[in-house]
Amino acid sequence: MYQVKNFTDNDDVKIISELGPFQVIEYQRDLSVTPSSAITAYYSSQMNVRKRQLVCDLSKAHVTIQAGSMQWMLGNVNATTGVKGVGDLLGKAVRGKVTGESAIKPEYTGDGILVLEPTYKYLILMDAASWGGSVVLDDGLFLACDSRLKHKAVMRSNISSAVAGNEGLFNLSLNGSGVFCIESDCPKEELIEITLQNDVLKVDGNYAIAWSNTLDFTVERSGKSLIGSAASGEGLVNVYRGSGKVLMMPTAKMPNI
Repeated sequence: MYQVKNFTDNDDVKIISELGPFQVIEYQRDLSVTPSSAITAYYSSQMNVRKRQLVCDLSKAHVTIQAGSMQWMLGNVNATTGVKGVGDLLGKAVRGKVTGESAIKPEYTGDGILVLEPTYKYLILMDAASWGGSVVLDDGLFLACDSRLKHKAVMRSNISSAVAGNEGLFNLSLNGSGVFCIESDCPKEELIEITLQNDVLKVDGNYAIAWSNTLDFTVERSGKSLIGSAASGEGLVNVYRGSGKVLMMPTAKMPNI
């Protein structure tokens, strides 16, 4: 048996969202400051620049996380590689290489508590069921998920994606039933959700963070010709075509903090 005090019950800590086995906590102020850093800490808290952490209750579901993101664990918790054999290892290594994600994502089982490292990014919880059981994530956004979700590398529909906008040919897809968490540069309140019904969304830049696997994702010229693209002042755009959802940021990605 264990007891945890002065963590989520601390008056400086707020639980801002809960879904499945996950809780997102937010530190309202940075109390570990010096006189020289106090002003920055104060204005950071006023402008929503705050540390956040993901807390995982393994009694509700086994959890797979991004490699290197564990901070501490308590109780009956077992860490495994999630690798089920040589073939599985090779498959995950290939997927990690082409998607830019870590090849091995550790899986945690048991019925204890797992807490991930703090971050200034926004931690957003989503249910794969709301994406029809299959969602594609932009590079580097994955943080954690219910281990029942299967990981797959999804190839884009045209080869031009490989050289356009510093994008690769593959993205990480999560498939099945369960909740997952992504690290976003924008809070959930600012994200734009677009639902397409046999229609087309064109985005000039890397603003989409997640989209339905039912959509065809390509990179194309903004105009019908090279001259038209040059005349419009735009070059290549990300195109999402078909029926499904796209979750999009209103601003470009920020540098890592």
